[in-house]
Amino acid sequence: MSSNDKIILEQIIDQQHQERAPATSKSEFFEIFVAEQVLKDFDLGYDEIESGIVDGSQDGGIDSMYVIVNGELAQEDFDLSPLKRGVVIETVLIQSKLADGFSETAVEKLTASTEDLFNLAKDLDALKSVFNEGVRASVGNFRRIYAGLASKFPTLRFRYVYATKGAEVHPNVVRKTEILGEKLRSLFSHSDFSFDFLGASNLLSLARQEPPLAYSLSLAENPISSAGDVGYVALVKLRDFNAFIRDDIGRLRRNLFEANVRDYQGSTTVNEEISTSLRTTGGEDFWWLNNGVTIIAAKATVSAKTLTLEDPQIVNGLQTSNEIYRYFKEANTSGDERNLLMRVIVPTKPESRDRVIKATNSQTTIPAASLRATDKIHRDIEEHLRPYGLFYDRRKNFYKNEGRSVDQIVSISLMAQAVMSIVLQRPDDARARPSSLLKKDEDYARVFSTKMPVGLYRVAAVIIKKVFSALRSRTDLDAQGRNNLLFYVSMRVAAVAVGSVAPTAADVASLDTSSIDDVTVAKSIDIVKSMFDALGGNDQVAKGSQLVEQLKAEIAQSTQ
Repeated sequence: MSSNDKIILEQIIDQQHQERAPATSKSEFFEIFVAEQVLKDFDLGYDEIESGIVDGSQDGGIDSMYVIVNGELAQEDFDLSPLKRGVVIETVLIQSKLADGFSETAVEKLTASTEDLFNLAKDLDALKSVFNEGVRASVGNFRRIYAGLASKFPTLRFRYVYATKGAEVHPNVVRKTEILGEKLRSLFSHSDFSFDFLGASNLLSLARQEPPLAYSLSLAENPISSAGDVGYVALVKLRDFNAFIRDDIGRLRRNLFEANVRDYQGSTTVNEEISTSLRTTGGEDFWWLNNGVTIIAAKATVSAKTLTLEDPQIVNGLQTSNEIYRYFKEANTSGDERNLLMRVIVPTKPESRDRVIKATNSQTTIPAASLRATDKIHRDIEEHLRPYGLFYDRRKNFYKNEGRSVDQIVSISLMAQAVMSIVLQRPDDARARPSSLLKKDEDYARVFSTKMPVGLYRVAAVIIKKVFSALRSRTDLDAQGRNNLLFYVSMRVAAVAVGSVAPTAADVASLDTSSIDDVTVAKSIDIVKSMFDALGGNDQVAKGSQLVEQLKAEIAQSTQ
């Protein structure tokens, strides 16, 4: 390691801590920073990174844990039903410490925790005295996913990461990881295991890795271009498109896929038809049998059969892209000269971009929920929040990549949870369904509507952010505890501030958020936490209906 690497890393952490998450402690920000670097290829948002943090007392040496299924973060409400074949379950466990070296004890703790947590014969409830709620919930999520997909014979990958500001790793520490690997393989005999030590140099290297702003793609022939607005139609060799969608080490570039549609797994029938077309060579060209892909870009230029795209996003053709990726990964593709039809559009206005996404997907079976972010209401919210220093992440990670702070960014899912809690007074649903809350049309219509005052969304965002900041400052709460209380406290803060048991959207929109001070929020936290603890103080309480009913009764008394 360069003698300067540790100094530079500390400077970067200090600077980013102040710019991006000043409300967190330095050690908490380091956990976020490390997880962000480790999971960079999965393009996770702040909310998603936060959801995996389980650090606290009784964490078993695990500071954060993430389950990734086919490249997508699988939270507790992740839908397994579309997954049919070729499933990859990757479990990432991270220990991140602001220490100057790596210890044997840390690896030993991970080994002991693995033996308990990933032994499917052991009941997680019986481990309450050993592991905190967050750890057990995260492992429980893995167990649910693995059990639900066991009949599909998924590929299991376990990646352990130990990150510090250190440099060299002593051989004795490395040997401890071999014991951990043996233990894991005794539990899952056909699993892949890896253990990475990330010191200052490694973390610096990861932090410096940014997705390129421009990508080049070789074309089979000169493209057909449109007059006026920039647009191209072209044929591209399958092998060249495959190279375009892969990174330097052969992984699928998740950041190339429009965030609002990339999580769609597709029907087995459609995928199998595409796969069959790819694997049936010697007949028709592939583009005769496939609708192709649509790409939008900020800029597109052509030179000598090479198309250069700035900030490209594949907005239609996810299934085709994935099957091409799988085909070149698994099959003998030497001599394959077939082509793919590709449309490239450079929209000049945000609403044009949204119309392209919606129109190019309108004839597929992509659920409407996947295209929600293209609705006008979300552009309205984004424009309304910006003058107040809040940034609505309608295009996932757009503002994160601009360097906006955690406290300034509001994701679509967090906004939905805020409105669901504050206006609809369903904090239990907001807690239980973090990623699937808007898949029901009736829920979506009640949460996001142009009929509601747009000021509602600003007030809801301010309240949820104030409450989250206050919860984070509490030393008696770990990450899971904060998550369990967040939506209930937000519900109470809004209702008491309005002075109504059930405030309307108009009531909330007209609320002066400056009247909600730290003392008001702290009082609501104390009241909700007391009720929560009395009922058992666990995930099931937060997801159940009993706490909601008790809180409504308490609000009725407080607002008389």
